[in-house]
Amino acid sequence: MAGMEDILTRDRLDAVLAALPDWRYRLGGLVTVYKAPTSAAALELIAAVGRFAEEQNHHPDLDWRYNRVFIRYTSHDAGGQVTERDAAAAKAAGSVAAEIGAEAQPGLFRTVEIGIDTADAAEIAEVWRVALGYKKGPGGELVDPYGRGPGIWFQETPTPNSNRLHLDVHWSLAESGPVLDRTAATGALMNRDHAPDWVVVTDAQGNRLCVCTEAGHQPEH
Repeated sequence: MAGMEDILTRDRLDAVLAALPDWRYRLGGLVTVYKAPTSAAALELIAAVGRFAEEQNHHPDLDWRYNRVFIRYTSHDAGGQVTERDAAAAKAAGSVAAEIGAEAQPGLFRTVEIGIDTADAAEIAEVWRVALGYKKGPGGELVDPYGRGPGIWFQETPTPNSNRLHLDVHWSLAESGPVLDRTAATGALMNRDHAPDWVVVTDAQGNRLCVCTEAGHQPEH
C-alpha cells in the first residue's frame, strides 16, 4: 500500500473533482450514485468495480439498491482520507458506468452523523462505542467498522444544549441549496451563521439538525 504519502491536498482534491463531475467529496471519501438502465446493468457495474478493486487491492464501500449503486472510496491506511488511489478508482468506475449507460446521481448520496453535546466526551464515549459495536476514529469520533450505521461525534462544550443529541445531515455543496430551500419551506427555524459549512435547523418543538456540506470538511494541507 502507498500509505500516507499519496493523500490529496486540498488543491489536488479540487482538481480531481473538477475532472470527475460524477463524484463529490464527503467526510474523507469520494462518493457518488449511479442509476443503471436495469438492475442487471447495475450488477454489471458492481462486478466491474469489484474486478478493478481486486486488481488494485483497493476496495470501495458499495450499496446496491435495485438499479442504483452507491459507491464510496476512501483510504483506510491513510487515516480515512482521499488518496490518488481513490481518484484513480473513481475514474475507472465512472468509465464503466458510462459504458453501460448509467446516469450519475451524486446528489442522492447522503451521510448522517449523530452529534452529542457533552462537557466530558471521555466520560460517555465508551458507553456508546460498546453498545453500538463501533470503533474509535482518528478524531475521537465513533464509526461503524462496516460503514452501515451513522457516525457518532461529541461536541464538547461547558454548556451542553438541553437537547443534547442532534443529527448532522451531509449533502454536497452543489446539491445543498434546494435541500435548504425545501427545509425552510416547512417553517423550520434556519440559522445560517455558519453557511455554507453548515446550517442549524430547528423544528417547531426545538429539535435540532444541521445540514452540512464539504465546505467545512475538506483537507487543509
